[in-house]
Amino acid sequence: MRRRLIQSTLAVVLVVIAVFGVSLVLVETRTITESARERVESEAVRLASIVDSRLLVDEKVTAGVLRDQVTEDRYAVVHLPGRAPIEIGDKPKGDVISASAPGEEGETVTVQEPHSSVTREVGRTLLIIGLVALLAVIAAVLLAVRQANRLASPLTDLAETAERLGSGDPRPRHRRYGVPELDRVADVLDSSAERIGRMLTAERRLAADASHQLRTPLTALSMRLEEITLTDDPETVKEEATIALAQVERLTDVVQRLLTNSRDPQTGSAVTFDLDEVIQQQLAEWRPAYRSVGRAIVTSGKRHLRAVGTPGAVAQVLAALIENSLMHGGGTVALRTRVTGNQAVIEVTDEGPGVPTDLGARIFERAISGHNSTGIGLAVARDLAEADGGRLEMLQASPAVFGLFLSRTPPQKSRDDDRRTVR
Repeated sequence: MRRRLIQSTLAVVLVVIAVFGVSLVLVETRTITESARERVESEAVRLASIVDSRLLVDEKVTAGVLRDQVTEDRYAVVHLPGRAPIEIGDKPKGDVISASAPGEEGETVTVQEPHSSVTREVGRTLLIIGLVALLAVIAAVLLAVRQANRLASPLTDLAETAERLGSGDPRPRHRRYGVPELDRVADVLDSSAERIGRMLTAERRLAADASHQLRTPLTALSMRLEEITLTDDPETVKEEATIALAQVERLTDVVQRLLTNSRDPQTGSAVTFDLDEVIQQQLAEWRPAYRSVGRAIVTSGKRHLRAVGTPGAVAQVLAALIENSLMHGGGTVALRTRVTGNQAVIEVTDEGPGVPTDLGARIFERAISGHNSTGIGLAVARDLAEADGGRLEMLQASPAVFGLFLSRTPPQKSRDDDRRTVR
C-alpha cells in the first residue's frame, strides 16, 4: 500500500510538472527571444539618434566615437550617404538577431546580436525551471511517504490488534490516528476487546467459583458413598442414599445459581423458606468434619424464622462461612439467628483469633486470604447473598463474627404477580 500511494502521488506530480513545465518553457523561450529583439531594435534607434545629432552639428562620425555607444558582444553598421559603412565591434557568426533604424539625415543603422546570447539565457531559465521541478518532485516524494506512513501504519496496527483479539489477548489499545475512518475502526475494535475481556473474565470467574463451591460438597458426597459401599445394613444404605440425593440436588442448585449469576447477577429466584431447615441441614453436613478435629458446631437464637431467598444459595453462603471457621477459626462454631427490623440475620462466629487487621477491610475481595487458600469463598458467598437481595457483612473482627442479612418481606414482583393472578 505504501508503494502504491507513493507511486500514485509521484505520477500526479510528474504529470502536472510535464504539462505546466513544457508550457512554461515555451512561453519563456518566446519571451526571451522577443525581449532580445526589442533590445536590439532599441539600441539601433538609440544609435541612429546619436548619429543624427552629430551630423546636425557637423561633427565627425567614426567607429571610435560610436564604440562606447554599442553594447559589448553586439555588432553595428552605420550606412552614411556617399560614405563607406562604419562598422563597430566584431561581426557575429552564425545565427543573429538583427534590427535596422533609419536616421533623419538619410543614414541607416543596423545592430546585430549573436543568437547564442538568447540560447544562454534560455538555458539558464530552463535550469531554474528544472531545479524547481526537482524540488517539487522531492517534496512530493516526502509528502507521499508521510501520507503513506500515516495511512498504512494505522492499518498495520489495526491488523495487529485484530490478530491479538483472535489469539485471546483482549486488552484494548486505545490508539487513535487522526483519520476519522480509521479511528472508527479502532473504536469498534476497542469495544469488541472490552466485551471479549468481560466475557473471558466471567468465564474464568465461573470456573473458579464452581471449583471452589463444589469442592467441599463433592468431598462430603464421596464420603457418604464410601459409607454406603462399606455397610450391609439396608436401613443405613437407605438413609445415606437419601442424604446423598439431597446433596446432589443442592449441588445442582449451586451450579444453576452460579450460571445464573455469571449471566445476570441481578436475576434471582427468591422464595420464602424456613431458615431452620437450611441451618439444620448444614449442621448435619458439617458436624462430622468438626468432630474429626475435636471441635463442635452449635446453633441458637430465634426459631421458626422465615426469610426470602434461594435456599440453595443461602445454604452455600452458610457453608462458606462454616468452612471458613473450620479452616481459619478455632473452638466452637455457633450459628445464631435473630431479627432486626424487617430482616432475619444468621450470625456465624467462632472462638478463634479472628480476622487479621490488614485483611479486615478487604476480606470479601477475591484472591484475599490469610492462610494460603483460594480467597474465593467469601467473595462468592457475598455475590450469592446480594443476588437474592440480601447482604453478607463482617460484624466483628476478633473473634470473627459474620452476619447474613435476609429480607423477611416477599419480593414486590411476586406481590404484583399475585395481584394480576387474582384479577
